[in-house]
Amino acid sequence: MDRAALRHRRLLTVVVMMATIMQALDGTIANVALPNIQGSLSATQEQVAWVITSFIVSAAIATPLAGFCAVRFGVRRILVSSVIGFTIASMLCGAAQTLPQLVAFRTMQGVCGAALVPLSQTLMMEAYPREEQGKAMAMWGVGTMLGPISGPTLGGWLTDEYSWRWVFYINLPVGILCAVGLMILIKNKASDTPRPFDLLGFTLLSIAIGTFQLMLDRGEQIDWFGSREIVIEAVVAGVAALMFVLHMLSSDQPFLPRDMFRDRNLMLGIIFTAITGLLMIVTATLMPPFLQQLKGYPVFTTGIVMAPRGIGTMISMFVVSRLIGKMDARWLIAIGLSLCGLSLYDMTQFSIDVSEGQVVWNGFLQGVGLGLVFPPLTTLAFATIPARIRTEGAAINALMRNLGASVGVAVLVAMLDRNTQINRSGLAEYLTPFNPLWRFGTTPIENGVPIDRARIISHMTPFGSGFPYGAVPTDDPAKLLGMWSEELNRQAAMISYLNDFRVLAVAAVIFIPLLFLMRRQAQYARPTRR
Repeated sequence: MDRAALRHRRLLTVVVMMATIMQALDGTIANVALPNIQGSLSATQEQVAWVITSFIVSAAIATPLAGFCAVRFGVRRILVSSVIGFTIASMLCGAAQTLPQLVAFRTMQGVCGAALVPLSQTLMMEAYPREEQGKAMAMWGVGTMLGPISGPTLGGWLTDEYSWRWVFYINLPVGILCAVGLMILIKNKASDTPRPFDLLGFTLLSIAIGTFQLMLDRGEQIDWFGSREIVIEAVVAGVAALMFVLHMLSSDQPFLPRDMFRDRNLMLGIIFTAITGLLMIVTATLMPPFLQQLKGYPVFTTGIVMAPRGIGTMISMFVVSRLIGKMDARWLIAIGLSLCGLSLYDMTQFSIDVSEGQVVWNGFLQGVGLGLVFPPLTTLAFATIPARIRTEGAAINALMRNLGASVGVAVLVAMLDRNTQINRSGLAEYLTPFNPLWRFGTTPIENGVPIDRARIISHMTPFGSGFPYGAVPTDDPAKLLGMWSEELNRQAAMISYLNDFRVLAVAAVIFIPLLFLMRRQAQYARPTRR
């Protein structure tokens, strides 16, 4: 490759990475700003949640459409339009004066941003020869995985130092540079024989995805299937999904090509993509409240403690890019998932007294595992798929990663809340006047020696020694009961977090045998240097 072509490819890589990071970042950056948005726009907690819900649902619906539009109108035209639309929507989000305005602009942002990740993946795979696609996917994967991981940290800093509006304004310079770069570096290639648009198929798929995503996002707020809304959304999603499948099997020109579902590598790759999204996003969702509510960390400190997870991901991605083609990709993925499982098992040993060092090391190990999974998984999933349906495959792959994360967050957050209530009831059984460790107005005795009441909690539960106030300063029963109630809440939540970590640990390793049903990638010869 001559110098001009090499320079062009490097510039394209930078621009594509900018688009990827911008979209991936916005999926999580606004989460930490919700309390500030709620106060600024005078909204209730349920109302302000639509700032997140509108983005997620609109992006989920529009993602499958991105592949069809890119084939029909050309990658350059769709990608540039998406970047410009995303940038304008970000500016409007920052300038919104009412909650309905913000929700509407976030919906626009989700629709425009849906194409950025799958189309940037397609561009990277087309720009690099087959023997270098592992390295390309490693570089691209840094953006898709680093964005969600770093979003809460960056969002917290911008909100604290400036205002919640800068969570959206930060996209403006990046979006402008990205749009200009894409217009200069990419040539438009539309299909010579475009496939007709299957309006019925798209409508059915959109209804299924939209209502399912809405159900997942709102279920925890309105008591899941105890709510009529959730029941209706579940029924609509199921019926629409069934009708879509039947229509796809019977239509001459379905919205999603049937060939895509015959490719074993892609189908298994989509399953593992969903698992990777679950591990990446759910852990990033559970850890901030664990550190802030149970450990008492401020927002910025939480971000610093979690940052090594992203560092581990970047390091392992760059390492694995040199191993793809020399080592069976299936073994790289298996090792990565095993490291994630080991990290999550270690998290099941956490207590309220867990040190910052242990959290940092655990996050770094998990990041290394995730970095080992993503590049070889992407390369292997697309190794056997025909080039003509690669873009649609990338769109479905991106959709499944987001759905895997959404399902995981919905299920495990629901488990966390439910188990916390159950655990609290169980622990409260120990707080009775008949417990020999407790007597109001007296000092507890252990083996004939007076003991500090702060140590009583360690007799109740193994999940930490930490009565948060040190020695109990009063014998007033009302005050003591209030302190014990708060400590019971912490201990019950701690047990629930450990239960969630166990589920994630099992999810990380249980599907590993399925990897070896995938076809092994070709062993590429090393390119000669020129």
